Amino acid sequence: MSRRETFIDTHCHLLPGVDDGAITWEDALAMARAAAADGISVAIVTPHQLGTNRQLNGPTIRAKTAHLQQFLNQNHVSLHVLPGAEVRVEPDLVEKIREGEVLTLADRGRYVLLELPHEVYLPLDEMLQNLRRAGLIGILAHIERNQGVLAQPSVIQPLLDSGCLLQVTAASITGSFGPHVQKLAERLIQQGQVQFIATDAHGVNVRRPQMQRAFQRTVELAGYRTACDLFCNHPAAVVNDQPLALWTKKTSHSKRPGLGRWFPWSKAG
Repeated sequence: MSRRETFIDTHCHLLPGVDDGAITWEDALAMARAAAADGISVAIVTPHQLGTNRQLNGPTIRAKTAHLQQFLNQNHVSLHVLPGAEVRVEPDLVEKIREGEVLTLADRGRYVLLELPHEVYLPLDEMLQNLRRAGLIGILAHIERNQGVLAQPSVIQPLLDSGCLLQVTAASITGSFGPHVQKLAERLIQQGQVQFIATDAHGVNVRRPQMQRAFQRTVELAGYRTACDLFCNHPAAVVNDQPLALWTKKTSHSKRPGLGRWFPWSKAG
């Protein structure tokens, strides 16, 4: 009998009333229950920062995340939430992180979830250099859904060569964003160019978590070991503030290895 994997979601809009995600606390509760039912044990909440959400600051996100955890505990939802943000690429991004106004993933000070405008691809060379100088690592969210990347996928490998990591949305793999997005997402996974898969959940009816379905499809595309890396092990490195140990070659379809304890709570903070 196969066991059910548990996932870490590094991208979800679970905090109520701060962006285009959950609106009310009841919305957040329903989303958290759906996440737990889908096998997610840890979720980094990532409300939008900068861009049109410039007013949302780090202290507010930290406080609301702590409040959300208490609320989930009171309602007996087995989901551990950590503060973070999905940050629009802007010139003062690094300065805002240093000031504590903009958050890194899990508020650990290492990985930054970056967002480009959906309609165009903008060169990120200078931004990635600035992040590296500050000891930060950029993770580009939902790259497979960016219209500029869809039109010119050749920009992806130079991003990886520059030290940028890539995150794909689970629902892209299952076809929720259409066949073109699904095809690019699957190709990136098969080519070993993706480091994270996350929900980008926004509500109970829109972009529901599809981690179980996406995990099984990733196993079909790249093997069980790679699927565990993208859904479990790499996200655990973010939560535990560890460097990412990337596979340097494509992994084949393999037997299911033991994952062990990949999210020690004493380090999750």
